[in-house]
Amino acid sequence: MAHAVNNQGNNTVNDETNTRWYAARVLYNRVRPIRDRLATDRIEFFVPEIIGSLVFIKATKEYIGTLEQDYFNRMWVYRDPLTNTPSPIPDKEMDVFIFVCTAGRRGLTFLGDDKAEYHRGDRVRVTDGPFKGAEGHIVRIKKDRRLVVTIRGVAAVATTFIHPQFLEPAPMIENE
Repeated sequence: MAHAVNNQGNNTVNDETNTRWYAARVLYNRVRPIRDRLATDRIEFFVPEIIGSLVFIKATKEYIGTLEQDYFNRMWVYRDPLTNTPSPIPDKEMDVFIFVCTAGRRGLTFLGDDKAEYHRGDRVRVTDGPFKGAEGHIVRIKKDRRLVVTIRGVAAVATTFIHPQFLEPAPMIENE
């Protein structure tokens, strides 16, 4: 099941003005202790049902560093390959990913790590149906054209077939 915790009210652990989304791979699918810690600390997070070994955390870089130390050898944070610092995920990219993972739980396919091939198709926006508002690339998977939504460098999921009449061109996102 996908989990999210709303980060409202007083929060002494996280300065909300400097929070960003980060992704972490949890080894051996042991997300529960990390999820419990995040809930206790009132940190917003998302665990996609379809990808149980990933947790997305909206926090400061400092909090991410502390969490990574506390769970050493049990989780690792996705890092920028040039700077080796935790790699933040743009809010819009994360919003679309959460929306798609929660709006269409049935029929979603986890494609694994984000790959260049998932960015080759036309970039589109869905105009109707359960994925209305989602943006991604149209990619042919098993002879079917499907919308692929990615978290750059982390993960990709594909929706079920979306009729072409419900698609319109969408602008490219930075760094694509």
